[in-house]
Amino acid sequence: MCLAIPAEVIKLLPDDMAIVSIDGVSKEVSIALIEEIAVGDYVILHVGHALARIDPEEARETLDLLRQMGEVVAEVRR
Repeated sequence: MCLAIPAEVIKLLPDDMAIVSIDGVSKEVSIALIEEIAVGDYVILHVGHALARIDPEEARETLDLLRQMGEVVAEVRR
């Protein structure tokens, strides 16, 4: 099973690279697969590669669901 998560592009770098923020955590990733990416865009991130641009609202909803899932798992483990 693979997991791809939304991330916001916060800085463009040379050589098709960028810094993205995943719920406040920064990571350097490849943006070579996406044309015309801009700071502020949201992308789907998988294993250090941005795969596609995603709607900002959809990205926020997905991140909220992932947070809720984490809270449920933490509660169940108590």
